[in-house]
Amino acid sequence: MKKRVGSYPRIRIEGGGRAVVSQAGSVLLVEIVRKAGLDTAISAALAPWRKARAVHDPGKVLLDVALAVASGGDCLADVGLLRAEPAVFGPVASDPTVSRLVGTLAASGEKALAAIRAARAEARARVWELAGAGAPDAGGTVTVDLDGVLVLAHSDKEDAAPTWKRTYGHHPLMGFVDHGPGGTGEPVAALLRPGNAGSNTAADHITAARLALAQLPKSYRRGRRTLIRTDSAGGTHTFVAWLAKPGRWLSYSVGMTVTEQIHSHVLKVPASAWTPAVETGGQVRDGAWVAELAGDVLHGWPKGMRLIVRKERPHPGAQLRITDADGMRLTCFATNTVGLPISELELRHRLRARAEDRIRAARATGLRNLPLHTTAENRIWLEIVQTALDLLAWMPMLALTGQARLWEPRRLRLRLFTTAGQLVTTSRRRILRLARHWPWTGVITDALERLALLPNPG
Repeated sequence: MKKRVGSYPRIRIEGGGRAVVSQAGSVLLVEIVRKAGLDTAISAALAPWRKARAVHDPGKVLLDVALAVASGGDCLADVGLLRAEPAVFGPVASDPTVSRLVGTLAASGEKALAAIRAARAEARARVWELAGAGAPDAGGTVTVDLDGVLVLAHSDKEDAAPTWKRTYGHHPLMGFVDHGPGGTGEPVAALLRPGNAGSNTAADHITAARLALAQLPKSYRRGRRTLIRTDSAGGTHTFVAWLAKPGRWLSYSVGMTVTEQIHSHVLKVPASAWTPAVETGGQVRDGAWVAELAGDVLHGWPKGMRLIVRKERPHPGAQLRITDADGMRLTCFATNTVGLPISELELRHRLRARAEDRIRAARATGLRNLPLHTTAENRIWLEIVQTALDLLAWMPMLALTGQARLWEPRRLRLRLFTTAGQLVTTSRRRILRLARHWPWTGVITDALERLALLPNPG
């Protein structure tokens, strides 16, 4: 009888290994922190919260938690991942020290939040400058997408409430800079709200837009070079008027609800006024058309607002709404952009769907749940999550090329950050040798070489 052999080799396990680094690829994130100057910026910003004779710098403590979240952690205690590798991450504070710092910052309210955000904005301006043609503003404009996120709560946390999807938790409103088809995106706003917060709350959209603009380089905080995009939740008179206020003059592309008034105007549009919709690359979209509405449907809205409607044949089996017309699915958005064909404006608005990719990345990077009990503490957690997402966006922007620049957090962790390495000391130098057989070792070493060529801050 033939002896059965298992599918996997049998290996003897021992626990006495030395100079082995299990998260060696995370040196990419450490180098991004250094090149962006985020470590010095956040240390300076949080200096007022450093106690006399304190061993650990508050900025370093907060950055360590952000690095842990970027590596896949989802709670404060996951900073232990870094504590286990002092040769790569340096001294890391204990769990009680981390918890006390978060509690102290939470007690300081807006003052601490403003300090963290200012440090992030300072580092962002430097990263965009280093990125050059690869920066989000390379085309002369910056696009910010605002969108709500439902975060479930599995315990009774402060401000957790029933949501519009009949779940229970919180409803943050977030903002992301769109990097376009050649990259991912980075967070620039996170407004923590109760689960029952309304989707169309204009005051929340204005607050989120202010937070987002404050994260951009100064030249993009007003003017038509900055485009604010939202779904129909942003289609309110108050928010659109705020965007179009003289002196601010931001560009906008805001989804609108198809009301009975809009529906009646669509029925009056002549067939000759409908233009075929287009896809990326300029290809005509079969079965979809766009047209611009005018007349009294614009009364009460800011001057210069344009209303563009799209009609398309629904997918087989799709259920039509009462506001749809002649068997066509209707959608609508408003914009103040001129000089472009309405088909291009409609495509630009439709690309807002990339915000869903950013939300998916955020859920995989600490936003699956809010791990702390109080709202003040979870606001600090949202800043930590945004810092982690910043690093995961800046690293590909500065160091990766080709398809690797499009990798989302889960793939970055699986292929790059979890790479094993061996720490060797020779001639008073410490060298981290990555596994030769790992398929993506070359990606890591090439990325580190690109980062080494960038100038250091200061």
